[in-house]
Amino acid sequence: MIRHLTTSFLLLLAFLTAAAPAGAQPGVSGRQLPPGSPFAGGVPEGPPTTQTLQLTVGDIIRRALEHNLGVLLSEQSISRAGGARWIALSQLLPNVSAHVTEARRRDNLEAFGFSPSAFGIPRVVGPFNNFDARVSLSQSLFDLRATNETRAENHNLEAARHSYRSARDLVVLVAADAYLEALAADARAQSARAQLQTSGAIYQQSQDLRQSGIVAGIDVVRAEVRLNADRQRVTASQNDLEKARLQLARVIGLPVGQPFVVSAQLPNVPVPDMTVEEALAQAYKDRPDYLAAQERVKAAEATRAAAASERLPSVHVNADVGALGLKPSDTVRTYTLAGSLNIPIFQGGRTQGRIAQADADLQQRRAEAEDMRAEIYYDVRTAFLDLQATGEELQVATRSRELANQELMQARDRFAAGIANTIEVVQAQQSVTAAEEQYIDAMLGYDVAKAVLARSLGDAEAAVQRILGPGTP
Repeated sequence: MIRHLTTSFLLLLAFLTAAAPAGAQPGVSGRQLPPGSPFAGGVPEGPPTTQTLQLTVGDIIRRALEHNLGVLLSEQSISRAGGARWIALSQLLPNVSAHVTEARRRDNLEAFGFSPSAFGIPRVVGPFNNFDARVSLSQSLFDLRATNETRAENHNLEAARHSYRSARDLVVLVAADAYLEALAADARAQSARAQLQTSGAIYQQSQDLRQSGIVAGIDVVRAEVRLNADRQRVTASQNDLEKARLQLARVIGLPVGQPFVVSAQLPNVPVPDMTVEEALAQAYKDRPDYLAAQERVKAAEATRAAAASERLPSVHVNADVGALGLKPSDTVRTYTLAGSLNIPIFQGGRTQGRIAQADADLQQRRAEAEDMRAEIYYDVRTAFLDLQATGEELQVATRSRELANQELMQARDRFAAGIANTIEVVQAQQSVTAAEEQYIDAMLGYDVAKAVLARSLGDAEAAVQRILGPGTP
């Protein structure tokens, strides 16, 4: 059972862990998330049920993509970027408004520069009614600043979309990692229980041999000490298993207190077969965080152009049409049509300041994009090196586990025959325990290296759909 679990869960890590959030690093898993990361949490939906949920790996990834806090926050960033785009675009689109006013007025003509007394006209006129119903239009005909600001927000919106895809990829990684950690913890708990059974059998055997006068009393003591140590190990491993299950429930946003079990049935995942050059080409083409960085560079370039465009003239047209009169029944149609040419002459250094800020932002975005491109190169190369090293470690660990089990069998046979004491048996048990841990760690390390390579390619969610079927997440 342990062999099946460790082999199965480590195979899955190769294809599921192809993903970081807006801004997350490719090799980040659930165990490596920074403290307080939103990707370590989820938003539960609804109250828990008394029914125990049966969760497959597909169910876990689907729930994580729906309820993980990091994905939900990244999704809202698209809405914010879309709102900013509409605000910028509104400067180029027609602005139409309507108003209706009706007033009762009494005016002093002298306040408007008239001298009505010279012509025998009263100084004060009214009271009289005034009714005005009007539709106004304002339209930009030429405004490079607004045009470039709209371009910048278009690129920011596209960057937010790439970041959202990167966040979903990271959630696939985190959810799969939490799932595999739960399976690994379960495998360790089973191993501990198996070792406890072996220790119990050896302890009983030593008591029988002691009563027969074949071994000394110290051998019984040694066997009991080992038995107690294995009992503590079972308790610790079971505690680790429960905490791994809690972390899994947190990541995928299960209702608080919801009982569940995870299925160990995993698909057969082939190991990716590609060269370093092929992996780099795919990463530069598909990595969503790198694509988002490129879009942010384009947005910064457009923002810089918008700042420089503040020095250029702009042309606008304003018009209105409506009905004006003393009351609605006797109004006449009136309109205004005006064009304006705005020429900036001196703005107190505001334009120069905005250009300086935009230049700094542009240099920062370019540096970030170049750093990420270099990071992709080192990520891929490191993953290939780790694949080779951990593959060799796995071969050694597999053979060590086989030898440790043979050593324990022979030690027990020698002890039963009375030609060895429990020191040899306890040492063999310790070797088996260490070999089991090394085997699990080696298997996990090998597939973590594959996971980092897959994450660097930037298609985790697509990989899940290819393996588990479309629409699975």
